[in-house]
Amino acid sequence: MWLAAALQAGMPVPVADNLQQEGGQARARQLPVLLAFSADDCSYCELLEEDFLQPMLLSGEYEDRIIIRKLILDNGSSVTDFSGRRIETTRLSDRYRVFVTPTILFVDGNGRELAERMIGINTPELYGGYIDICVDTALASIRNPAALATLHGCRLAQPAPARKLFSTTMP
Repeated sequence: MWLAAALQAGMPVPVADNLQQEGGQARARQLPVLLAFSADDCSYCELLEEDFLQPMLLSGEYEDRIIIRKLILDNGSSVTDFSGRRIETTRLSDRYRVFVTPTILFVDGNGRELAERMIGINTPELYGGYIDICVDTALASIRNPAALATLHGCRLAQPAPARKLFSTTMP
């Protein structure tokens, strides 16, 4: 009964506020972080949240597989990045070269991409399965990198460069 009520009310996807803190939790729990870049006036972003991310959170099946957070790009909000600096969410999206909403990134606790990003929604019937493949890839990247050779789909074409996206020095 509570699940039906929760599904009707919708469980909001947590909005990222402090990625440094959430990254620490991800490292401690050996989990990847799913970052959903969204916009308030984006119907595809609503579809992503209502049809995919909310059910993932409600099911409980992802609690030990991934941390899910949303970043809203068109409301002037800010976020603490993985290095502890407070910045506008649009600046964070620029760092990751995210130009379209919705875009999903799968990152480790330091903000490094682990799996192929998902840009837009083109086939809703297959989208949930593709999210699952990317979650598995990101999780294997952290817990069992040797297993990546056996996974198909959603792997980065090349390993992410070792460059730092986040600096602890002020500009």
